[in-house]
Formats: sequence, structure tokens, C-alpha cells
Amino acid sequence: MAVGRLFLWLENEGQMMKKRTNDQGSGFLRKTGLAVLAAGILLGGSTVLNSAIAKEYPEKEELKFGFIKLTDMAPLAIAYEKGYFEDEGLYVTLEAQANWKVLLDRVIDGELDGAHMLAGQPLGATIGFGTQAHIITAFSMDLNGNAITVSNKIWDEMKPFVPKDKDGKPVHPIKADALKPVVDKYKKEGKPFKMGMVFPVSTHNYELRYWLAAGGIHPGFYAPAKGDTSGTLKADALLSVTPPPQMPATMEAGTIYGYCVGEPWNQQAVFKGIGVPVITDYEIWKNNPEKVFGVSKEWADKYPITHKAVVKALIRAAKWLDENNNANRPEAVKILAKPQYVGADYEVIANSMTGTFEYEKGDKREVPDFNVFFRYNATYPFYSDAVWYLTQMRRWGQVAEQKPDSWYMDIAKKVYRPDIYSEAASELIAEGKMSAGEFPDFAKEDGFRAPQTHFIDGITYDGHKPNDYLKNFDIGLKGKEKI
Repeated sequence: MAVGRLFLWLENEGQMMKKRTNDQGSGFLRKTGLAVLAAGILLGGSTVLNSAIAKEYPEKEELKFGFIKLTDMAPLAIAYEKGYFEDEGLYVTLEAQANWKVLLDRVIDGELDGAHMLAGQPLGATIGFGTQAHIITAFSMDLNGNAITVSNKIWDEMKPFVPKDKDGKPVHPIKADALKPVVDKYKKEGKPFKMGMVFPVSTHNYELRYWLAAGGIHPGFYAPAKGDTSGTLKADALLSVTPPPQMPATMEAGTIYGYCVGEPWNQQAVFKGIGVPVITDYEIWKNNPEKVFGVSKEWADKYPITHKAVVKALIRAAKWLDENNNANRPEAVKILAKPQYVGADYEVIANSMTGTFEYEKGDKREVPDFNVFFRYNATYPFYSDAVWYLTQMRRWGQVAEQKPDSWYMDIAKKVYRPDIYSEAASELIAEGKMSAGEFPDFAKEDGFRAPQTHFIDGITYDGHKPNDYLKNFDIGLKGKEKI
């Protein structure tokens, strides 16, 4: 009877040995391991057999993940390069995508198993803004990592309004108050003031809008019910979508006067001498959540063990990126500089990834937390992070009507999955690969960060009270207001 069960198990396991052609070594080791295991079962009986059957193996081994060429895709690259995916029995292909819409569409239609996503994408898709699909995330990829850059011409016009220190250097953070006279001048002259961001539900869109509005510059409303998805209604500054790698060239051509984007495309403007990053998102909202790893709900339900294995590999990669005070960052930069990942020069990527950030040419400052991948529980999918994005969707009209606080919580729980994250982390702890102290206390965790106070406008955010939070803003929809 045990022998019959053995061969049935081996037959099923054999079907899961498909692998990429360049992974022959791993495949050989696994086949050899099965042969040894089979012999052990024949000699040792049912105890070994039951142990083998109890071990969870991924339902799907060969996976394809998408990403955009930004430095915050790093956890995917590191999980691949350091063998963390293979440690979980996964054989992964990483594939750069043309833009965020293509990436999302390919996850929805199953061409990609999952992807590096804008944090707003799973939420936007799930509530039906743009493409309708139920997307979830069980892993937050990073904190911070973006900046707002303006052209040299705009910077020259802003400079008279920027506070200086005793040495004549700009005092950071630079508020949009310094840009407002410039925007007002353009409006008076009848010239639209144009800026770029990467996607309507991107962090970049919301951070740029937040910064502008805090300085009295209206970034415009969306009115999807009226068929207007431009986001420019009543706008002082007109924001439009530009793919990240095209940002510097688009600004250099004069199509836009500035943009909000992730790295290395702000530092690229400095190196090319075409623009000046005026503020990082760390200065707009300290330790803000940025990207997530997203999959369709259907995929997650079909492959739960695979999904958990992916999260485990990504958690390990995130830890590697931050451990020993960023000691591994130079090696990470070399990896990201490869053409299949970010493909920018080492020096450009290193300018932000290794704990510094260059504003005006030659004005390089220490910003150790510009990119955070694991510190401060960066990888945990907090409900309060999801709620913040939903408040900004409401503020700018992407959510057209007032919603009760319970709606924000319901959507957050539908999309953000700390339960899956906790299972993955618990397994890593049990396997001795991580320690319990590196994670939140899962028994006490309610999914909400403590009220956050480090915003450029001084407003406190409490994720438990989204409608009260929205009441604090002079610019933006709140209460029963509609467009």
C-alpha cells in the first residue's frame, strides 16, 4: 500500500519538475533529491512518506512577472539574482513592460502571473476606475523613492521665491509656494503650465497633486461620470501621463515643465543638465508607501501556495537590500544597471540608491531613507496605506461621491492581504531564515499605522477616519461635494 502511494506521489511530483532550460543544475538536484527520498521511503516506511506528502510544493513553478524600469523593482531583481525564488521551488522570468496600463492588462488577462505595480493600481482596478478587475496585494515593495523635478527654466523662475541658508543654498524641503508665482505668471500670460506624472492612480500623481495643492496650486479634478478622465477640470497646473523612462526627454523637448517620477529618472535630469529635482516624496510624506506586488484575485485563489512562496522570496530580497545599513546597495546598483532591469548608468542609479540624493547639480545631500525596502515594516501591506490612496481618489474626483468610512475599510480589506503576508513571514521564521523581531507582532496587528504626522502641510493622517481627514484640505472634494 505504501509503495503504491509512493509512486502516485512521485508521479504528481514529477509533473512539477518543469523548469527553464537554463536551470538544469537546480532541476538535477531536485530529481536527485526525489530519487534519494524514494529510496528512503522504501527503506524507512510510512513516516518518511507522510513527511514528504505533507510538504507544500507550489502549484505552479514556472512564473512570469512584469515590471517597469525603475529602481524600486529591486526586490524582484534581487529575489531572482540571489536565488530566493529558486529556494521556494519557483522558476521565474522577469519581463520589462512598456507602461503601467500594459502591465496591468497583462496581469488581468493572465499573460503575467504578477507584477511590480503602482500601489493605486490594485485599488483603482478593484473599484472600477479605468479597468475593472479584482487585484490584490500581499506585499508592499518599498517606501519613498520618488521626487519632483522641474526644468532649468522653471527652476530659474522659482529661485527668487526659495528660502536660502547662510551659504546661499536652498533650504529643503522646497514647498510649492515657490512655484505658485511662476504658475500664476503663466496663467496671466494665457500659457498652460504642464507637468507629467506616470499614471492616473499612481503615487506620483497623488504626491504631485498633494505638493501643488499644499502650495495653493489647484491640480484639477477628474469627472468620470461626465466622461472626463483628464484630471484637469479647474486646474492651475495641467498634469498628464508620461511613461517614466520618457520623462527627461519629454521635459527637455518642452512638452512638460516638470514631473513626478521614481528613480533613476530624476537623477537622470541632473546628469543630463536639463532639470532640477526640487523635492523628494520623503519630504512630502515621510516614509510613504510606494509600489506593491500585485496579482489577480483569481490567480491568488488558484495558486495559494505559489503566491505565499513568492511573498517569502520577496521578503528575503527586501531584507537583503536594507540589511547592515544598506551595505548591499552597491551590489544592488550593479544588478539594476543591467539592461534587462533598469538599464541606466551605475552612477545615475547609485546617486539615490546608496543613501544620497543630488538636487541642483553639485548639491548632493545625505538622504539615507530615500529608498527603503524593509525597514519600518516597509513590506507589510497596511490597510491604512490603502485607505490613504482611496482618500486621494476621492479628493480628486476619481471616487465621484461621498463614501462612508466603512467603504474605505471594506475596499482596503478586499485588496490588501496581510493574512497572506503573515503566513509567509511565519514560515520564514519557522525555517530560521528570519527572526520574529523583524516583523510586526502579528497577534496584535490591526493593519493600521499609528496616526502619521510627517506631511509637508502639517496635516495628520489617521486611517481610521478617512472622511475627517479629507475635511482638512482647502483644495479637493470632501463631504457631499461633487464635480
